[in-house]
Amino acid sequence: MRKLITMIVMTTLVVLSPLASSAQDRAALDAVAKAMGAGTVKSIQYSGNGTTYQVGQNYAPDLPWPRFVVKNYTRTVSYETAVIRDQIVRTLGETPQRGGGAAGLVPGGEQRQEFVTRGDFAWNVAGEATAPSPVALLDRQLQLWTTPHGVIKMASASNATVRNNTIKFTVPNRFAVLAMVDGQNLIERIEAVVPNAVLGDMQVEIRYSEYKDFGGVKFPARIRQTIGGYPALDLTVTDVQPNAAVSVTIPEAILNAPNPYAKVTSQNVAEGVWYLTGGTHHSVVIEMKDHLIVVESPLNDDRAVAVLAEVKKLSSKPIKYVIASHHHFDHAGGLRAVAAEGATIIAHDVNKAFLEKALAAPATIRPDRLAKSGKKGTVEGMRDKRVLTDGTRTVELHNVAGNNHHAGVVMVYLPKEKLLVEADVYNPPAPNAPPPQTVNPNWVNLSDNIKRLSLTVDQILPLHGRIMPLAELHKSIGHSH
Repeated sequence: MRKLITMIVMTTLVVLSPLASSAQDRAALDAVAKAMGAGTVKSIQYSGNGTTYQVGQNYAPDLPWPRFVVKNYTRTVSYETAVIRDQIVRTLGETPQRGGGAAGLVPGGEQRQEFVTRGDFAWNVAGEATAPSPVALLDRQLQLWTTPHGVIKMASASNATVRNNTIKFTVPNRFAVLAMVDGQNLIERIEAVVPNAVLGDMQVEIRYSEYKDFGGVKFPARIRQTIGGYPALDLTVTDVQPNAAVSVTIPEAILNAPNPYAKVTSQNVAEGVWYLTGGTHHSVVIEMKDHLIVVESPLNDDRAVAVLAEVKKLSSKPIKYVIASHHHFDHAGGLRAVAAEGATIIAHDVNKAFLEKALAAPATIRPDRLAKSGKKGTVEGMRDKRVLTDGTRTVELHNVAGNNHHAGVVMVYLPKEKLLVEADVYNPPAPNAPPPQTVNPNWVNLSDNIKRLSLTVDQILPLHGRIMPLAELHKSIGHSH
């Protein structure tokens, strides 16, 4: 472990080692660093309150990200060890809360979140438990190096160019940054691009204002951020501690964690139907006469590659269709990869235009499989119902109408096999977990949709969790049938 930690620190030092730049650029950066007191800042911790938004989880693609009220937001950063830790206490920001990302948060309740990154390791903390989160790594590294003092340090280490009031630099395969400086040589706005599994080159804008002096270090009292064109953070800073002590070690469980996207386990649930698990997000493969249908390609390229490899072990038939349950980023993150394989995406009409734009988006910072393939993705839409059949097997696609999670969720029903595949509207609790204190309205909504459509369902194949008999859903919401 000591060797691995040493490698991480050495990698950080290499990233931060100064590269050659023009004397003029260096002098301009030095002037900004001096005005902000950046030269003395090795770490910083700041706290505040305001609003935050769940990126990639909007109720419909043309709506803002879901809003949450932040009672306390503390960010701790070490520039020497490349650490960033966010500790958040939040409540629901809307009633009813529509969209994703609430993760069990109920009206009137509080939720504590902790997100940590050191070097090239990213993880989440929930109580005593930790879980790797490599999908969040690049965004968190961008957040670290676009803090008001971090952007100056990374610009100095990245051969930045300075023109008029702008500082421009790129960290290869990670992000590109353009920082604007005001008349007092303070960072006032940042425009950045970071790779995203859904959007390709994702746009991030950060605005810093109302600077105050904290022991010779200038720091903004107001931070506003947009991601993908929608508000992502609006923070009023109430406390700043330059050179705060930062002690973040990478948990052994995170150091030794296998790639969370690589493991795929297939379970044959009916003739020609497989349930693909092995991570947090699942897929389903349905074999037709001369082709395959895959339900869901989630997360990112890595997960899609692992799922595709497993699919090829199960059948030599080509994948003709991939059903996208909805556009939320954790569920749509692998669509670019399957589009590179030539598969056609089927999605609800609410998501069609968004997914077409996402598949056509450039990915220049870190080219993904679709960008490298040179192909263009194809998306077909549906409204309330669509039927796919080969004369023997019938696959029905239905809209889950009226739920609060998403305006256009598609569930997949196999009438012969009496199987239902759904995402996010019913996530079964872990075995032996206590029953929820309140009934989840989306669970009730799924049950109501099954009854409305007169679907005969024996088992539910959730795209989170585990296979459950329909009777368990009814029991959990207090319905007898």
